[in-house]
Amino acid sequence: MSTGQIASAPPVGEELVRRLIAGQFPRWAGAAVARVPSGGTVNAMFRLGDDMVVRLPLTAGGAEDVALEQEWLPRLAPLLPAPVPEVLGAGRPAEGYPWPWSVYRWLPGRNPEAGALSEPGALAEELARFVAAMRRVALPGAPAAYRGGPLASLDAATRAAIEALRGIPEEGVDCDAVATVWQDALRLPAWDGPPVWLHADLMPGNLLVDAAGRLTSVIDFGCMGRGDPACDLFPAWNLLPADGREVFRKTLGVDDATWARGRARTLSQALISLPYHRDRNPAMAANARFVIRSVLADPEGGPA
Repeated sequence: MSTGQIASAPPVGEELVRRLIAGQFPRWAGAAVARVPSGGTVNAMFRLGDDMVVRLPLTAGGAEDVALEQEWLPRLAPLLPAPVPEVLGAGRPAEGYPWPWSVYRWLPGRNPEAGALSEPGALAEELARFVAAMRRVALPGAPAAYRGGPLASLDAATRAAIEALRGIPEEGVDCDAVATVWQDALRLPAWDGPPVWLHADLMPGNLLVDAAGRLTSVIDFGCMGRGDPACDLFPAWNLLPADGREVFRKTLGVDDATWARGRARTLSQALISLPYHRDRNPAMAANARFVIRSVLADPEGGPA
């Protein structure tokens, strides 16, 4: 059976990781293995010793990201102002586990929490510098970013999510208001410049900060590629408060139309996420609610 035909992985636990490491990387076979708690839904992570982490996809889609990261992260790392995952080992399917997997160097830090940032202005500047550096990357042969296409490509899923939320009144989402924001966004001018390099999934769970709240690294590049620069504006609404949002925009130098597309893209992701994750993943559902509140409170929708 090909990996593309497998919908999800068999149970993934510490014993499986020990067997995979022993069989393919015997030099690390004696290292302690411990699962890392994570709000992510695509990969399972296990600490390996003190300075490594094993990352195993939980879905066929996640498995496709493994080769992408193994190919591009070593080439991107020297070009970026914040550390990114360093691939130490490329694992193969074995022991009943059907997909490729990776061993990375451990990156210390914690995920920032929307609404509870200690240094929002400084973090906003650091995120803007990271996004700007991604845009300047000129490596040839880049893939298309997972979310890099036109806004219209998100229309059907976004409208379906709004209708789903109408059926969940306890969420308290103003569905008419978000539908208006989305409809207005579809009339915005599309990006007419060359596609730029994107991380394309700058969620709080893919950022690490230190005890002072400063950016220490950016992780999970499974959606990376080239596309509309609006795709990397997500932190403006999924993480930063209003004053930090303005610092982020000013530092990055974003035009009105791109800013409005970024706002709409972030809203679309949150609307699609909330009905799916509300009973599955509390952290992702909470962030989706934060985004919806942030967007509806933000009058900067772009040009009239």
